[in-house]
Formats: sequence, structure tokens, C-alpha cells
Amino acid sequence: MMILGIDPGLAILGWGIIDAQPGRQKLVDYGCILTTPEQTLPERLKQIGVEMRALLQLYQPEEIAFEELFFARNVTTALTVGAARGVSIAACAEYTDKLYEYTPMQVKQAIVGWGKADKKQMQQMVKMLLHMEEIAKPDDAADAIAIALTHAATGPAKAQFKMK
Repeated sequence: MMILGIDPGLAILGWGIIDAQPGRQKLVDYGCILTTPEQTLPERLKQIGVEMRALLQLYQPEEIAFEELFFARNVTTALTVGAARGVSIAACAEYTDKLYEYTPMQVKQAIVGWGKADKKQMQQMVKMLLHMEEIAKPDDAADAIAIALTHAATGPAKAQFKMK
């Protein structure tokens, strides 16, 4: 089963595709959708939607997993990242209804076994689990791969993580 993991962001939206078979996962591809502050917010959101639809068409994932947003410090950042997440969800919802979401703590728990693991621990485990030669860069892409792996590991319990 092809799973697309998405780490939402406005400037950098990370994505990772894995092929999840019982007992083994294989990395297919990963990358980022990049926008710049020179673009207007509507231009940035439009670009995210266009590139997300292109990814869906290219890889045709069977299920899509998002990281939930957890912000408190900067309201403006939270709103713009939320807008980027919304555009991504809308593009994916046009493609399938198999959309899932996981908190950062759930992803860390699934990948490292500890909900407060740091980024370095996460990246090393993703590299090890997928037999990668090096850590995925940038961090947003590595996080997206971890989200896809988390979804693959959820198995029959995945229904509780389906977006409502």
C-alpha cells in the first residue's frame, strides 16, 4: 500500500511516500513543496494546492497521513500554516477520503518508542527503519516520512485516526 505522509507548512511542506507491505516498508520518494515570502499568501496557497495535486497524480497513494498542528506561541504563524494545511487537506480530499492525522507525540511514540524524542533520534530511526544511506533532508521531509511510517504501523487501529 502506498502511503503519503505530509508535514504541513507554508514555506516548507514536507512529503514522503512509502510502500508499506506487511512486515516491511520501503521508501519510494520524498521532498518538499517550497514557497517564498516574496509570494502573496494566495499565490503560496495556490502553489501548494497545484503541487499537492501533481504529487497525488504521480504517486497515487492509497492513504494519506497528516501531522496535526500544535502551536501556541505565534498566532500569525499558526494561521498561515493552518491555511497551508487546509489547502493540502482539500486537495487530498478531492482525491480520496482515506485521510488520517497524528499528533507529533504519537509520531514520536510510534517511531522511537518515546513521545518526547528529539529530532535527531527521530531522523536516525527513520533512516534505520527504511535502510537509508543518509538522513532525509530537509527536516520537514524526514518528518513526513515518519508520519507515513506511523500510519503504516497503526494497522487495524487506523480507523481511530481517520480525519472527521
